Amino acid sequence: MSVIEYDVIVIGAGAAGLTAAAWLAQQGVSVALVTAGEPTACLSTGCIDVCSRDDQPLSGIAGLPDEHPFHLVPEAMLRQSIEDFRQMMADMDMPYEGTLEKNRRILSAIGAFKTTCLVPATMQASPQSDNERIHLITFTGLKDFYPGYLLSRFSNASFSAYDAGVSTTMGIAAHFEDSAFRETFLLWLERQNIREDKIAFPAVLGLESASFLLKQIESRLERPVFEIPTLPPSMPGRRLFNGMKDHLRRRGGVIYWNWPVVGVEKSDRQIEAVSTGAQGRPNSLNARAFILATGSFVGGGLWAKRDRIVEKVFDLPVFAPENRDDWFDQDYFSVSHGIGQAGIVVDDAFCPQGSPWNNVFVCGSILAHSEALKNGCGHGFAIATGRAAARSCLERLR
Repeated sequence: MSVIEYDVIVIGAGAAGLTAAAWLAQQGVSVALVTAGEPTACLSTGCIDVCSRDDQPLSGIAGLPDEHPFHLVPEAMLRQSIEDFRQMMADMDMPYEGTLEKNRRILSAIGAFKTTCLVPATMQASPQSDNERIHLITFTGLKDFYPGYLLSRFSNASFSAYDAGVSTTMGIAAHFEDSAFRETFLLWLERQNIREDKIAFPAVLGLESASFLLKQIESRLERPVFEIPTLPPSMPGRRLFNGMKDHLRRRGGVIYWNWPVVGVEKSDRQIEAVSTGAQGRPNSLNARAFILATGSFVGGGLWAKRDRIVEKVFDLPVFAPENRDDWFDQDYFSVSHGIGQAGIVVDDAFCPQGSPWNNVFVCGSILAHSEALKNGCGHGFAIATGRAAARSCLERLR
């Protein structure tokens, strides 16, 4: 068995884990991130939801229930974490627009409006009402994108369809990275004689160069252009993940990809190492502290058994409604299922309550009472708690 030493090991590669690992690496800490695979961030719209309960994110947070873990993050730290995120993505040539002072809306693939806080620059021009005049570009055979729903919402809208030769979001996005394909497409687009004020695309404008490509189209067509996030797989979500991942590596962090944690080594009140399996070979990753950011049920951090819910790495105590009948609402589409409250309860240092281990910290959607869907607390909550947990971890190390 190979043994590798670090100061901190972060488990989970979502927005919370990547934020925590990158911030620690920037402070000069030796840090590694371990992940069993791609995070749910790759399935997301790529937008940064802070709190969608109110037009103003900070007012929405203030109105959250007392037990919500967002209250553990001081406002100054929230502001700094969001500003650091914006600077990071700008440095990665993936700029974000928006402010903590006011939420905004983006258009979704099924014609509904989604409330969020920060948006990729490629969505900045998304309409804020049904009255705007838009021209929709779609692609032959593209699934998970519904022009009919969009056209039914906007009375002043029309569309054109282009045959890109492929019919997947990833395939079309890859084509847009090719300059010859882009020029052929732009010549076709100019021939459409578009009269509307804005041009909308499904989110396929490149793998990593979307902001540059959008500006190129805007320059040629002389009008605003915006992307509409498709149903998963999501290019904006993948760009977000790739940007945060590459930023961590630039800061000196190490990522162990597809290294699921299969065991834990303990001594007294300390976790000393996690053992992982990779390519059939056991490995021991030793550290002075550990940050758990494995996500909730979708991310694989929690697992529901018949009568209880378990945390899968350290077997930490999990809060959940006592009566299993209270786990689910009668309405399948409800955002208030009791099981949404399940997770790890932490103290103000983001250490798990009731745990025997004093060198474990927790952040992200695995935290109890977060109810991300109900409260619109998505990546913004993950980024803020990732930063807060990393700060507490560093204080403990020092």
